[in-house]
Amino acid sequence: MASWPLFSNSTSARFFAAVVPFLNCVRLLTYGLGFYSDEALVKSVTREGKREELLRGPLYYVIVLLIIVLVFWRDSPIGIVSLSMMSGGDGFADIVGRRFGSLKLPFNKKKSWVGSAAMFISGFLLSALMLSYFSWLGYIHVSWDQALGKLVLVALAATVVECIPVTDVVDDNISVPLATMLVAFLLFGNTAN
Repeated sequence: MASWPLFSNSTSARFFAAVVPFLNCVRLLTYGLGFYSDEALVKSVTREGKREELLRGPLYYVIVLLIIVLVFWRDSPIGIVSLSMMSGGDGFADIVGRRFGSLKLPFNKKKSWVGSAAMFISGFLLSALMLSYFSWLGYIHVSWDQALGKLVLVALAATVVECIPVTDVVDDNISVPLATMLVAFLLFGNTAN
C-alpha cells in the first residue's frame, strides 16, 4: 500500500498494482495444491508448516489485498483503513499474542488480551499513519477532528471481529477486512471526513 503513490494517475494504474497480489495468488495456489514444492515458502507463511495451509489464511490475505487494490485503490479511506487493520492490526495481534499472550480471553482461549490490545492499537496507529500519508499526498482529504474518533470505532470493530471464536467457520483474513470495510463505509462513506 505504501508503494501505491509510485503508480501513475491513469485509470489503469490500479491494475498494474494488482499484478503483484495476483501473482502471489497464483504462487500460493501452485504450491498449496502441490504442483511445485517450496519448503521455505511453506515455513515462512504457515503456522504448522503444511503446504495445505497456503490455501487458507495466506491465500485469503492476498485475495483480499487484490480486491482492495482493484475496488478501492488509493483514493478511498475504506480500502486504506481495511488493509491497515488487516496487515498492521491482525499481523501484530498474532505476533504479540503468541509472544506475550498468556492471559486468554474468557470466550476464546485461542486469543489473548494482549493480542487484542495489540490489534486495536497497531491497527489504529497504522490506519491513522496511512490515512495521513495518502492525505499528505493529496489522494484523500482527512478532517482529523472527526477521523480519529471514527478510526477508534473501526479499530474496535475489527478487534471485536478478530477475537470472536469463529475461525473454524471463517478465517480472520476474511472477517476482519470485511467488517472493517463495512464499518469504514458506514463511518467515512467514500471520503475521509
